[in-house]
Amino acid sequence: MDFTFTADQSELADHVRKFADSRIAPHARQSDARGSYRPGLLAEMGAEGLFGLRILREYGGRELDATSAGIALAELAAADLSVCFPVLNAALVGGVLAANGTPAQLAEWLPSIAAGETIVALALTEPGHGTDAANIGMRAEPTAGGWVLSGEKTSIMAAMYATHALVFARTGGAGAHGVTAFYVRLDDAHVSREQLDDLGCRAGGRGRLLLDGLPVGARDVVGTPGRGFVEVMRGFGVSRALISLMAIAVGQAALDEAIGHAGRREAFGQPIGRFQSVAFALVEHATMLHAARLLAYEALAVADAGEDPRIPANMAKWWAPKAAMDAVHQALLTFGQLGWTEDGPIARRLRDVIGLQLADGTAAATKLVVARKLLGRTAAP
Repeated sequence: MDFTFTADQSELADHVRKFADSRIAPHARQSDARGSYRPGLLAEMGAEGLFGLRILREYGGRELDATSAGIALAELAAADLSVCFPVLNAALVGGVLAANGTPAQLAEWLPSIAAGETIVALALTEPGHGTDAANIGMRAEPTAGGWVLSGEKTSIMAAMYATHALVFARTGGAGAHGVTAFYVRLDDAHVSREQLDDLGCRAGGRGRLLLDGLPVGARDVVGTPGRGFVEVMRGFGVSRALISLMAIAVGQAALDEAIGHAGRREAFGQPIGRFQSVAFALVEHATMLHAARLLAYEALAVADAGEDPRIPANMAKWWAPKAAMDAVHQALLTFGQLGWTEDGPIARRLRDVIGLQLADGTAAATKLVVARKLLGRTAAP
């Protein structure tokens, strides 16, 4: 069992870290306060190849394995979690398109995603359907030339930046097998959007998409009609492990800052790290983050080996965001009154990482996946 990165993976980590340290981290506070990325950031990320991590080389991507994508996302998250979502979307949506699209669709869609010219969103969640996504209510009404989509999608990450979205709508009966996926342009008079006022990741552009009779044709259907939900769920095994690494990176960045502070800050005539109440708490959270990181990378390694990653990926997804949130909280306590201010990064990181307990599946939803794999559907909740 090898726990080390390959030479290429180490080079990737170094490259993305340098980019994140120079072009993302210095602007994170201002982006958070403004509620949007600085101008030109997405184009720079596209030039760095960050949107093509998982896209095949024949379509202009880098065709990296899932583990390498996790390495890149972790480096970005350590600088500013909010910038990860367009990159994550490109990997997830690009993967769904690659697995289910026709050669003509892939030739048309994937190169612009890989280049960062197209920013994609995953439009699944609705006001009345979050975890219960298989029962979404948005209808695709048939017409002579295809369908029209009407309804609202909400809590859509990167909605305010997206040029295109993978939209899920009901074309058949109730349940998962009545949902079809459509790849649609968002710069249309039948589409409006509204940014949500969020607790954290304020620059991430989470928003509502309102579709009012958006016309779509047969060429916009991804995969088999009626199987859109099933097809996208296959991608969650990888994306949940990626999100876990994003969370861990935020927790680790905060913990590293707290460790440095514990060595510098003095109280009662000595560094506060000399006190067991400070040092042992940091050790506990460092241990939890380390273990969660290994679990997330195990899930990605399983996926890269062509095997089913759902058990380790869903284990990681319910645990890692909580472990990260707890680590950031401990970092805030270590800083004391210095952590309780927006002048430093700890408060922002705490606000940001809380949301990852919801993204791509709550703890209850991910535990349910594991329970059904362990116990079988007839013996599990």
